[in-house]
Amino acid sequence: MSAPLGSSLRIVIAGAGMGGLATALALAKEGFQHIHVYETASNLGFVGAGIQVAPNLSRVLERLDVWDLMKDDAVEMKEASIRVSATDEELANVKLTHVAERYGKPHCVAHRSALANALYEGCKAAAPHVTIHFRHTVVGVDFDNTRVQVKERDEEGEGHWVDADIILGADGVKSIIRTSMLAKHGEAGDVKDTGQAAYRIMLRRDQLAHDPELLAFVESNTTFRWIGAKRHIIAYPISANTIFNISTAQPDVNFAAEPTATWTTRADKNAMLAVYADFCPLVTRMLELVPEGEVCEWKLRVHHPLRTWVEGNVALLGDACHPTLPHLNQGAAQAIEDGAVLGVVLGKLTDKQDINAALLVYERLRKSRTEHLVDQAAESGRARCTSPTPTRRPRATRPFGGSSTAARIRIRRSIARCRISFMGMIVWGMRRGGLMGILGR
Repeated sequence: MSAPLGSSLRIVIAGAGMGGLATALALAKEGFQHIHVYETASNLGFVGAGIQVAPNLSRVLERLDVWDLMKDDAVEMKEASIRVSATDEELANVKLTHVAERYGKPHCVAHRSALANALYEGCKAAAPHVTIHFRHTVVGVDFDNTRVQVKERDEEGEGHWVDADIILGADGVKSIIRTSMLAKHGEAGDVKDTGQAAYRIMLRRDQLAHDPELLAFVESNTTFRWIGAKRHIIAYPISANTIFNISTAQPDVNFAAEPTATWTTRADKNAMLAVYADFCPLVTRMLELVPEGEVCEWKLRVHHPLRTWVEGNVALLGDACHPTLPHLNQGAAQAIEDGAVLGVVLGKLTDKQDINAALLVYERLRKSRTEHLVDQAAESGRARCTSPTPTRRPRATRPFGGSSTAARIRIRRSIARCRISFMGMIVWGMRRGGLMGILGR
């Protein structure tokens, strides 16, 4: 495509995460020729972890011509098995085979780095229209003059100013752009502590090969979830069934005791095992296989909803404006959707005087959708991280037979929450119709 102002507008993007890369690529696809992405890191170097690729995400990736670059890494999920943490009894089995028929794409999982690399390769293919400046951090923004203050690694002083026509803040939950936007109106940009933390673990197929039960997990097309009192584990195969990805959520204990500026840490393996010591032997066997030093822990934090995402010719996207807890697996998908919509909206500009109006159109298209999903993810997290353990499985011949009323209610709620969690990422990805219409599909 050829944006009317594609050859004249200079666009600066703060951050080369999923949202920043997708935005740069979407703008290049629309014909913009001067796109500069500033990234603090020396390279992409995404932390190894799995990512769920619901139909809304894969369809946008296909539109950006990068789905083919990562589809061989993806594993299609055929079912979700929801289990009691202490006994490994199956509470429910959610079939996912209908997803492709209903939503146009299957529900897949993949390695996060495969997605990042696909977006990065797309941006490199768009060179020289997209330039990624590694080792450069956006440390300030001048809204009145549409420019950013950039500091290169090892650069002395306060850095230098870079002029732009449009500035897009994709600099994450600790966004400098967001903080500056709020400060301009006398508001605080405080980040909110959820009281939750998460472990991210990956086990290679060869690490599981000696244990037939665990090996069957990585060879399957199943997402497994063990739900316990205020804790849960979700696990699934990625990288063409060569890696078993494990994610957890639990009350924040380690970070609360030893806060860190990065909100991530190399966690102690014994501490992790202690958190899940009352889970079934199958789960503890699995966790014991994790090598010491390869347990990563995240502190889960968000910030309050923003009054607006736009100030002048500056706009926010992704975690900078709608950080989403991982419980619906839609954080990266929503950031990438932001980028795709920005590409379409800005691609229709015919006059520089309309940049602010175009950014407000983007906000109107995206804000209510993402904020609703943020709320749903938070509610799902509260349900999982505050609920007691479901202790029984309903009988096949007489559902919930023989159990007390309280137990029946508890089990039904547990199943409902997990079903909502698994299907929510798919349904909310494709609902509120209009997104693919906006993107021209």
